[in-house]
Amino acid sequence: MRRFDMRLPAIVRVEGTNEFHTETLNVSARGVFFYLDRPVNAGTKAEVTLTFPPHVTLTDAVRVRFSARVIRVESPLPSARIGVAAMIEDYEFLRSTDSTDLFNTLQDEWKSSH
Repeated sequence: MRRFDMRLPAIVRVEGTNEFHTETLNVSARGVFFYLDRPVNAGTKAEVTLTFPPHVTLTDAVRVRFSARVIRVESPLPSARIGVAAMIEDYEFLRSTDSTDLFNTLQDEWKSSH
C-alpha cells in the first residue's frame, strides 16, 4: 500500500503499558509507523489515536482510533527513539462534531479502500 509521509501527533497505548504521546512518520490504508521511547515486541497489540488535519481531509479535522498489531521494530541507536511499524486491524472514527454525514462518508471511503 502507498505510504503517506505524515508527521502527526499520536497517542499510543501498547498492550500492557501506559499511554505514550508521540508522532507518526507515515500512514497507509493498512498501517502506521510511529515512534516510542521503549522497545516493544512484534505481535504486540497497540491502539493508536490521531487527528488528520483539515489540509489532509479537505474538510474538518478528523480523529481516528486504530487497533493495530506491531509487525516491525526498528532500533537504530540505544539512545534514539524506537520506530514501530504496525498493521491496522480495525479503526473507529471519533466524533468531534455533529456532522454525521461527514463521518458516514469517511467511513464508506475508508472501507472501500480495504
